[in-house]
Formats: sequence, structure tokens, C-alpha cells
Amino acid sequence: MSNLNRIDLANLIFDKLNAEKETLKAQFQNNPTGIRYFFIDALLPESVALQIAEVFPQPEAMVLKKSLRENKYVAAQMNLYHPLLEEIIYAFQDKRIVELIGDICNISKPIPDENLYAGGISAMGKNQFLNPHLDNSHDKDRQRWRVLNLLYYVTPDWQEENGGNLELWPNGLEAEPIIIYSKFNRLAVMETHNQSLHSVSPVVVDDVRRCVSNYYFSETPLLATDTFHVTSFRGRPENKLADVLLRADTFLRMCLRKVFKKGVRENPHVYKKDRKA
Repeated sequence: MSNLNRIDLANLIFDKLNAEKETLKAQFQNNPTGIRYFFIDALLPESVALQIAEVFPQPEAMVLKKSLRENKYVAAQMNLYHPLLEEIIYAFQDKRIVELIGDICNISKPIPDENLYAGGISAMGKNQFLNPHLDNSHDKDRQRWRVLNLLYYVTPDWQEENGGNLELWPNGLEAEPIIIYSKFNRLAVMETHNQSLHSVSPVVVDDVRRCVSNYYFSETPLLATDTFHVTSFRGRPENKLADVLLRADTFLRMCLRKVFKKGVRENPHVYKKDRKA
């Protein structure tokens, strides 16, 4: 296995994105759906993407988040895992990549998150899912607005019918979602604001869908109508009871955040680089 570092990986990513910049700009900025996005396939040479997939930890070595809201494995404490995973995460935080994606998405001065607040890596096995939700509006210190999700999929031979695909709901849960297939070696980038409802469909096969995640923030929100909110979940259209319960859950958590501005407890999903591996 080659010893690729974040600069090597950023060089590869930059060249690929820059070569298709105008096409990606058109895909993102001319998108009339209400949730703008773009995706690009074969982001890295296949041999490199396969190396990243190969060093992904087993789900049991990650943190299980299981509730009515979601059921998935996540990790942000990257020094516990193979170094290549940390390198690919932070490659997306290279200044050239951040500026280029900001240009593609017409966002001035996006800011990557070195703390990996809600970012890092994730895995979903059979019957795991992420219910429809709006992402939390701010970073962990409630100083900056979350504006972009970068999702890089690294499961070889993953088929669309396996589930685990990104779903965008620009017209609400009563309408059909836009499905972005979690194809191997695909980067999907979507904007986040107070109308960007999205989810991950349940995985329906005995396999694991793997993803590398980054989030960009900004000093200003994307929409003038954006207001502060916690991660706000809904039930899938076929599960009305879950929807009622999740709406109540969001209301209660919002009430708590009005009292406790920084939250009741520190969010554990951050990368504490001083923690020993």
C-alpha cells in the first residue's frame, strides 16, 4: 500500500474537480430543486479509493448511534484508526479544495471544520438508516453557519438497490425524494440550510455502506430565512408515529438549547487530537 498523505490526495482531488469545474458549477447553481447539489464520479484513481476502503475499520470498532432518529456507526477520533483515513478526511480541508468547492457552489470563504464536529467516517449495515432531518445549523461553538456537506462514498461494488443512498426532500415528505446513489468513489456535495431536508435510505443487504464526511461552515447563512436550530428529525413518510415522536423530540431539544446555549453536555463527536491512540 502506498504512503499517500493529505497533500498527495488533495492534489488528486483538486485536479479532478478543477478539470470538471464548469460542469459542476452548472450542476449545482442551475439546480432548481430547492436543495442544490453536485456529484462527481471516479474522484480518485480507483487503486487509491480501494486502499481507503480496505483500511476502513469494522463497524464494531466505531461508535454505534442507535435511536428513533438514526441507526449507524460513526467515528471522529481518527488517531484510533489507519492513518490513511485521517489523511483523506483532511485532504478535503486543503485550502485549494475548500476555495475550489466554494467557487463551484458560489459560496464566499467557506470554512472547513478541523474538529470534525459530526464529520469523520460512518458505516451502515443491514437495516441501518438515517431518518429525514435538517442538519444542525451551526458549528460546535455556535459561531458559524453550516453550509455544505461533503460525502465521499468508498464501498466497492455498492449497488443502488442495496439502499444506503442519500435522499433529498426539497418538496417535503409528501413528494418523492431525489436519490443520489452512494456509488463507490463518488463525491456528493449538498447545501445545508433550514429547508435542506435529507436522509439516508435503509440498507437492505448484508454489506456495509462506508462514507467519509466533511462539513463546511460560513460566517453567514445561505438563506436570509435561516435561523438557529438543532438537528431536526422527521419520520419517513410511511411512519407517521415516528414523525410525531421525532417532531416532539426536536421541540424539546430546541427548548433546552434556548436555556443552555452551548448544549446540556459537550458533543462527544469531535476529534480531540490530544487524546492518546
